[in-house]
Formats: sequence, C-alpha cells, structure tokens
Amino acid sequence: MSILKKLSLVMLLMALATTGAWSENTSDKHFALSKNLDIFNSLFRDLDAFYVDTINYQKTITSGINDMLAGLDPYTVYIPEDQTDFLKQMTTGEYAGVGAEIGQQNGRVFINDPFEGKPAQKAGLKAGDVLLDLDGISLKGKTTEQVSNLLKGQPQTMVTLKIQRPGVEKPLTIKVMREKITINPVVYYGVLKNNVGYIMLSEFTENASDEMQQAILNLKEHHVKALIIDLRNNGGGIIDEAVKMVGFFVPKGTEVVSTRGKVKAWDKTYRTQSEPILPDMPMAILVDDNTASAAEILSGSLQDLDRAVIVGTRTFGKGLVQSIRPLPYNGHLKVTIAKYYIPSGRCIQAINYAEHNADGSPVRVPDSLTHVFKTADGRLVRDGGGIRPDVFVKDSAQLNITYYLYNQNIIFDFATQYALKHKSISEPEQFSITDSDYDAFKQYVKAQNFHYTLQSETLLKKLMATAKIEGYGDLAATDFKSLQTLLTPNIDKDLNLFKKDIKNMINAEIVKRYYYQKGVVRYSLQHDKTLDKAMDVIDNNAEYNKLLGK
Repeated sequence: MSILKKLSLVMLLMALATTGAWSENTSDKHFALSKNLDIFNSLFRDLDAFYVDTINYQKTITSGINDMLAGLDPYTVYIPEDQTDFLKQMTTGEYAGVGAEIGQQNGRVFINDPFEGKPAQKAGLKAGDVLLDLDGISLKGKTTEQVSNLLKGQPQTMVTLKIQRPGVEKPLTIKVMREKITINPVVYYGVLKNNVGYIMLSEFTENASDEMQQAILNLKEHHVKALIIDLRNNGGGIIDEAVKMVGFFVPKGTEVVSTRGKVKAWDKTYRTQSEPILPDMPMAILVDDNTASAAEILSGSLQDLDRAVIVGTRTFGKGLVQSIRPLPYNGHLKVTIAKYYIPSGRCIQAINYAEHNADGSPVRVPDSLTHVFKTADGRLVRDGGGIRPDVFVKDSAQLNITYYLYNQNIIFDFATQYALKHKSISEPEQFSITDSDYDAFKQYVKAQNFHYTLQSETLLKKLMATAKIEGYGDLAATDFKSLQTLLTPNIDKDLNLFKKDIKNMINAEIVKRYYYQKGVVRYSLQHDKTLDKAMDVIDNNAEYNKLLGK
C-alpha cells in the first residue's frame, strides 16, 4: 500500500472515530440532561406530596433557579413576569412613575432626590420629605422596593402622598400625576475652560447614542477645540449604542467589536454605519473601576483605534455579552451568550467564572497570563483585566469618616436643615459652606449620637486575637496598644483632619437641593483630579500625540 493510501486510510479512520466520539458525546449530553430533569421533577413531586408543611411553589422554584444560575456568572439571571417593568427600565431607561429616588432610614422611606423636571419635583416634593402614606396606604415598615412599586403605575394617573417635611409641624398632602419617565443617559454636557467640551454619560440604554449625538452637535456649535467623555461609574448596556457612538469619531465601516460564542450563527462583527461627526478633534475618555461592558467597548475601541487618550484607573473588565430570551408565562432569561473582542483582537474579560479558587470565588485573570496586542498604530495593549488607561490617575477616595457620615445620612440631614434656612445659594461653581457653617455641622454631628468603626480597627482586633492564640499576645502588647490608640476613632480629630473631604461632600449635597444632578456635576468638576489631568494632556499637543503613538 502506498504512503498516500495509508495516509488516506488513517485520515478516514480518524474522521470516523471523531464522528463516533461526537455522536457519543452528544448522546451522553442529552442523556445527562434528560436524567437530571427527571430527577428534579420526581424530587419536587415527592416534596409536594410528603413534606410536612405546605410548599410555596413559586418561591421554591424561583429560589432553585436563582441558585442554579448564580453558579454560572452574575449576569445570567431569571426575570419573572412581575419584574418585566424592571427589564424594560433596564434596557430603555423608561418607566411610569413620579421620577424620584427614594431612601430609607430608621424604618422611614424618604425622598432622596426628586429628578429635575419630573412629576415629583414639579409637584413640590423635596429631598428629605418622609413618605407617611400613599393613596391611604400606610408606608410604615415598608421597604424602598415596596414603596417604589406603589409609586409606579399607569401614566396620567394620580397618586396622593402624605408626607412629613422637616421643619414643618403638620403633615402635608401632595398630589402627583404619574408620567412616563425617561432617564437621559447624558447626565450633563457643557463647555469647560480653554474651550474644551465635556459630556458625562451614565449608561447605554436605547437611544443613548441619539442623546450623545445631540450633545456633540451642540458642543460643535460652540466651536469646542477638544472633547472629554466621562464614562466613570458607567456600567454599560446595549452594544449597538456603543458602536453608534464610536461611529461619531472614526471613519464609516470601521470595525468596532466582534462577538463569539457557542452558537456560531450568532457570531457577529459590528462596524460603524455613518460618517463621523468629529473625525479629528482631540479626545480624552475618563474611566474608573466601575466603567464596564458597553462603556469598555467605547473606551477600548477608541484606544485600539488610537483615536482617544484614556485617563483614569483600570476599568472593570466585563467582556461578556448577554441576550434576553423569552420564557413561558411572560418570564425572561438574561443569559451570557458570547464574549466580545475589540479592534485589536483582545477580550478584556477580567474574571474566569468557569474556574474557582479554594474559597469558592471565581478566578481573576492575573496580569502574568494576559496577552499583548497592538493598536492600529502599533501601540502595545493587553487583554484581560479591563482597559488599562494611557494616563493613570490614582483614585483619591478614602474610606475615612466622610464615608460613614454620608452612609448614615448625617450629611444628607444636615443639607436638609441648611436648605430650610436658605432660599437660594450661589452657582454650583462658586458655592461653598463657610467655616462657621462647618462648625455648626460639627455640633450637629455630636448631637446625632454618631459613631463608627474603622476597618483598620476591626482588623487590628482580629490580629490581636490571633496573636494571643499563637502565644505572641504578651510580646506585642505594647505595640498593639499603641496601634489601638492611633486607630480608635476620634470624632473631633477626624472632623478636622478630613475637613476638606467632608466639606466637599456637604457642598455637593446642598447644591443638589437647588440645582439637582446637573448642579452636582458642575460643582464636582471643580475638584476633579482625573479631569484636570485629561485637560492637561489635551492642552499639550506633543504629549497627546506621544501617548497615541503619533
């Protein structure tokens, strides 16, 4: 037999073996699926027949589904029929209600932030108003989720609220007409110093690209010389919206992202479909560790295409794509179907949910196992672990007394009291409480029985206990005592030590009472190190071009 015939025979035998193995594997897979469904069905029937107490079918099955999906990844979730409104709000940014963010403290639900121009604000509801009852239904003991559901309803229906307003002795009754609420993903845009345009984008819901386009066109009319897009704390959303936005800045037909998954028919390459609006204008994108998904597609593709400088901290690293699948009885499954790859070919997924550490947590891809890719102009970039910024700016946020003052609503309540005494304040860019106001705040804090425990103090106590078990307690007693003295919270000391951070938080909360979310952004931009660095980079042609490898 010739070598060619032998080779052909070997290849044929290999093909037959592979086909047989594939058939066997498919058969095994179907058997395993059928077997386990039969087990589950029989188990639940026996539970229903023999368990001593009555079983809540929906609660038990839903709990089982949720536990099953939790073992896959955080993004694959079951959405039952009663959460359809949440699904719509998540994808479109729309819902029908009064347009206000609510919070809870000491068993009371209160208005945290009435959205500017929405029914709650137009009806006169203010931040700090405590909700007592709704259409005659007492809200005492109800959660924010329960109250939120009651506030929602059909557009053009009236809801009657009884509220307790701080500083007002008797409860007030306010009627609010529900409306279709659309949350604009462009939180704020404007012209900063040196004629630089700025856009803050919060999410990628339906029509987000239309809102972004309007902002860009408006800034273009003001003849801005550069553009900064702020994607910090942007958790992403719809891929198509990110692709459309990339198209505002690069040539038509440019590849932005591709998706690859188990079902090859769903693999897709996304390209820009329109001519760019700003093909050459210098750009910077602000990112942080909460920048994820579609926000990473926008920032990562513009980095890969050498179209913008990325400034901030490493992004979250979500390179997974979800699809909404309909289920019987009006339920839905949001399921991870693919991974996405940006123009350089890299996937920036940071966590491998298929593998787990000894403690059960999913494995994070270490930097040592990431791979090098090249941008359009040859710059080196890496996959895994999110988008690494071209200019790293360390996040200055600290878990100090400011966090606890904010988390316990001390700052919120002080701002409420301040707003009761001041009918107006100066523009956000110029506003700041005085030193006298801050002294009043310190007295207010002491009157609220405020207390907090530092994380470092908690860890020190654990270390002391461990050292005692291991026989080192007495040897390190003096050092432990010194550390304990340093780490035990001292409210007076910390109120002075972190005065700058606390004042900024108070100022922002007060500004929100008069100028709403846009005002908070305007105030915060005056104290933003990441923005300042982006402005410096854009203002320096040589540095900007060097960062982009020009």
